[in-house]
Amino acid sequence: MADPSSYRPRPGEIPVEPGVYRFRDADGRVIYVGKAKSLRSRLSSYFQDLSALHPRTRSMVTTGASVEWTVVANEVEALQLEYSWIKEFDPRFNVKYRDDKSYPYLAVTMGEEFPRAQVMRGAKRKGTRYFGPYAHAWAIRETLDQLLRVFPMRTCSSGVFTRAGQVGRPCLLGYIDKCSAPCVDRVSAEEHRVIAEDFCDFMAGNTGKFVKRLEARMKAAAAELDYEQAARLRDDLGALTRALEKSAVVLADATDADVFALADDELEAAVQVFHVRGGRVRGQRGWVVERGSEDAAELSSVVEHLLQQVYGGESPEGVPREVLVPVLPPDPLHMGEWLSRLRGAQVDLRVPQRGDKRALMETVRRNADQSLVRHKVARAGDLTARSLAMQELQDGLDLVSAPLRIECFDVSHVQGTNVVASMVVFEDGLPRKAEYRRFIVKAAMARRGPGGEVNRQIDDTAAMHEVLTRRFKRYLEDRFKAGDVEGMALDPDTGRPRRFAYPPNLVVVDGGLPQVNAARAALAELGIDDIALVGLAKRLEEVWIPGQTFPVILPRTSEGLYLLQRVRDEAHRFAITFHRQRRSKAMTSSVLDDIPGLGEVRRKALLRHFGSVKRLREASVEQIQEVPGIGVALGATIDRTLHHPATQPAPAVNVTTGELFD
Repeated sequence: MADPSSYRPRPGEIPVEPGVYRFRDADGRVIYVGKAKSLRSRLSSYFQDLSALHPRTRSMVTTGASVEWTVVANEVEALQLEYSWIKEFDPRFNVKYRDDKSYPYLAVTMGEEFPRAQVMRGAKRKGTRYFGPYAHAWAIRETLDQLLRVFPMRTCSSGVFTRAGQVGRPCLLGYIDKCSAPCVDRVSAEEHRVIAEDFCDFMAGNTGKFVKRLEARMKAAAAELDYEQAARLRDDLGALTRALEKSAVVLADATDADVFALADDELEAAVQVFHVRGGRVRGQRGWVVERGSEDAAELSSVVEHLLQQVYGGESPEGVPREVLVPVLPPDPLHMGEWLSRLRGAQVDLRVPQRGDKRALMETVRRNADQSLVRHKVARAGDLTARSLAMQELQDGLDLVSAPLRIECFDVSHVQGTNVVASMVVFEDGLPRKAEYRRFIVKAAMARRGPGGEVNRQIDDTAAMHEVLTRRFKRYLEDRFKAGDVEGMALDPDTGRPRRFAYPPNLVVVDGGLPQVNAARAALAELGIDDIALVGLAKRLEEVWIPGQTFPVILPRTSEGLYLLQRVRDEAHRFAITFHRQRRSKAMTSSVLDDIPGLGEVRRKALLRHFGSVKRLREASVEQIQEVPGIGVALGATIDRTLHHPATQPAPAVNVTTGELFD
């Protein structure tokens, strides 16, 4: 625990202008980011008597080892810089807005040549338009099924789309007119994109023009006595009407607004938002945030950081004309200006006082109340259990301090093929997936079979030794590179944290004493002796410690053992997933993969043009060169590779020693 006075800047050094500040720990890691109207006033408040600070703030300043700041021109720039730094560094002491559940979105992949409508969860992807979030995936599929009558766009996967093009027949949706079948060239890419853009316009709330268009076409068809076409248009109009009926009108005048509401207690706050577009509720989302930190003690601060979280990464069309909140942020004028800049037009940030909007906020607040109750029931005792688990590990394994950061390593392979390893990271008893790492293992050894033949097999201990060596060699390089002591955890070129810059308090390997000894040897060779190491054997869940003859047996009801099992199982899941990906890729690899100069784009162009490798083999050099992107030299290389493959197998090499096998 550091003494804050050891790194306290002199008051005269701190400017009085607005700015953004960062606290770093002893490893150079950013642990807290904040902004202030006056940097001198705000930073001085952290270095008062520790007993006067909130417990979480006290923990932050005693964990820190340095503080730095950046002066900006105004509060709006401070908001932007604070948000970008929080997204970049993910500081552990900043407020974490956790989704109370995983919400599905209706996504349209406008970045593809033939856009696809589908259900998506998780992080948003570039080039994709999102609508929602929705409460249930089935609600998206019902809406999509209704709208495909009017907007027959593609919904199939890439594999189905490619196979349909190869065989020349569309899928079932193409036959029942719920897809325009661009896979078999019923419509061009440009025509299909127009359909996708119309679909996006309808989902964005511009519904009136499509309803009027269908009504006009239906009346025109009836006037021309084309009753079959009029009946089809009538059914399409009914499909649009049913899709609109699924979201009732809650605000008049086609209002575009996001309505936020909060429910809180002394420890946590639940936030709900209704996304209203065109006067209709188009989606709902919720978060839960821990209160008690310096930037979440007041509801106004919760609202401020919530708006940064929701709109900081949005496209301009994601910010509505009105943002209705239960409490204004500490500086509503600058927050409104920031939102207006994001949208490119004026944004009205206010607290509704009466009328329909106030009534809708009460509905949102009731949802927030229910969300907080559900969250408290689901997470009752969770924080206590995690604290108990780390305390039990510290006592049971005789550690110097509680293992706040645990790294676990696992090796996965099938009889020595496609050997990979994983590293997962748990901080404060929770997975930190952004810092997971995957390794392609090179360690192997030659073993002779009964008949004297050489078998290339993997040695699990050699693989574990290699992975630990690679991980902690990078740690040493990143930590002491160029003698950079102040920012040793940062890349000098990008300013971002280096990949392996932070040491764990505890290393866990999946296995027994042999794996533990291999890991200990790797650390000893690198001169690292201040990191605790254990192994967790699957058979009896024994905990092996280097240098001890017998394992440590933790009670079956121990929260510490449960945490180790979770870490080990997560490492195993991550490793086996990576192994399956590499094995699948190896099984489906093509002879085209090894042709020099033939990248993925040109390879896909060849397969799209010829349909299969078999037909490509039958083609002449001139026919190959007709494919866009294939020149004379590359065409000749492709023809030579396909018709005159190498007949001699490559020699087997021991990748550990570099020597040829006998």
